[in-house]
Amino acid sequence: MRIADKMALNQVNAGIQKNRSELADLQNQAATQKRVNKPSDDPLAATRVLSARTNVNANQQFIKNINQAKTFLEFSDQSLGEMTEVLTRAKELAIAQATDAGANATSRTVTATEIGQLFDQTVQVGNRKLGDRFLFGGFKTTNPPFTKNGEYSGDIGEMKVAINKDADVAINMPGSRIFLGQGIRSGRVRDDAPSVQPIEAELKNAATLRGPATVEKDEVAVKGPENLSATWRNDGTNVFNVLSDLEVSLRTNSKAGVQESLDRLDEALAQVVLSRAEVGSRLATLQSGLENLTKGVIDSKALASSLEDVDNFELVSDLNKSESTLKASLASSGKLIQPSLLDFLK
Repeated sequence: MRIADKMALNQVNAGIQKNRSELADLQNQAATQKRVNKPSDDPLAATRVLSARTNVNANQQFIKNINQAKTFLEFSDQSLGEMTEVLTRAKELAIAQATDAGANATSRTVTATEIGQLFDQTVQVGNRKLGDRFLFGGFKTTNPPFTKNGEYSGDIGEMKVAINKDADVAINMPGSRIFLGQGIRSGRVRDDAPSVQPIEAELKNAATLRGPATVEKDEVAVKGPENLSATWRNDGTNVFNVLSDLEVSLRTNSKAGVQESLDRLDEALAQVVLSRAEVGSRLATLQSGLENLTKGVIDSKALASSLEDVDNFELVSDLNKSESTLKASLASSGKLIQPSLLDFLK
């Protein structure tokens, strides 16, 4: 077959262009330190890298949600801890004034003043806010949920945030549940019980874990091992009423009223403790979700890096090889294109 000068020229141009293109791609990889700079470099790897980056962005947003929720719940837990201290102090004062041996009308009047201050502190806790949002107002986060007399103006809404694709967690507890006992069951658990679970879970698992449950009037008795037995009432306790009635009993020097308030203070304290336990369980859920999401972000970034990052040792080797190939092509092109008749006529 006869090789025309034009065919030889085209072959030389094609070979040199190919070598230069390969060298340019390698130089681009060296500049970006990425093996995959566009989908055409490796379509399969580019698809997996895009999916990994999408997962990273989604997980990072979930992590932001969790951090905001943790801040809200941790401040709620701190407020409920303060509420526990308030009720504990009120119980200590009530115990001290429940008998005639160590108390009289004067001491009870003085104690009533402190109980009034504890009442005011309870209102302040109920109106606690984080930033521009009140903690215990339900969906109504812009106005104080409690009046100075303990009247509730919020609702029972629970604000939820997504912590992953398939789950969300409520970041608040309505003040009507914590302070007024509405919508929850409260009760007393033995002090030696190994753990305190949400009441709904106790009743749900009563039949399977602790034997049959018996219902009498407004009470549900959960049967089981002695150290897990508990009796739950369908109605909660109004913390404000408990403190207000205790103050009245102290001012009127009613020993019987003070003694009666002891059980009600126990119920109010248990109600706050159970609410705090629920907040704690939500925080544990958030922490677990945060750890999983953080691990997911690291794994996704590692996968994307393994697919798109360049191997520097291999890159340097390929660069040297491509550069040598280009020089060889340029050197051999002069031999491939032989002198023509025009060169002799010059």
